[in-house]
Amino acid sequence: MAKPKTLRGGKVRVLLGDDATPIEYTAPCGFTSKSITLTKGLEEVQIPDCDNPDAVDWLGRDAVSLSMGINGEGLMAQESVETWLDAWESVESVPAKVEWEFPAKTITWTGFMHVETVQADAPNGRRVTSNISMQSDGEMVRTVTPEAGG
Repeated sequence: MAKPKTLRGGKVRVLLGDDATPIEYTAPCGFTSKSITLTKGLEEVQIPDCDNPDAVDWLGRDAVSLSMGINGEGLMAQESVETWLDAWESVESVPAKVEWEFPAKTITWTGFMHVETVQADAPNGRRVTSNISMQSDGEMVRTVTPEAGG
């Protein structure tokens, strides 16, 4: 039996871009866990049985939208707190890149995202942690890059 080629959590990266041309992306410091959610919006339509109008209809579903959401949590890092706050305060979405680096290929999405929430948890006597939520703003373009020799 062949074993699957998997990746570790550090090979999933969330990066924010700057205003330079070309955009330079960096991963803000502090995340110890990330969750990327790819969502397809669906609309339901009842499909009647034309031969038996009294039969219970089956539901058909049409894809109407795609979306990406990101949740990241970890330590509140001095090095990145203002990056997150600036993105949260911005009326405009910010350039973002998500990477999944497998042994033989890297899957990358680039586009724009809004920082939806910045949460700080501050238990007495312990380190402050943060939880960041982001939502895509328009298309996140996916590319797949094979690794050298992959």
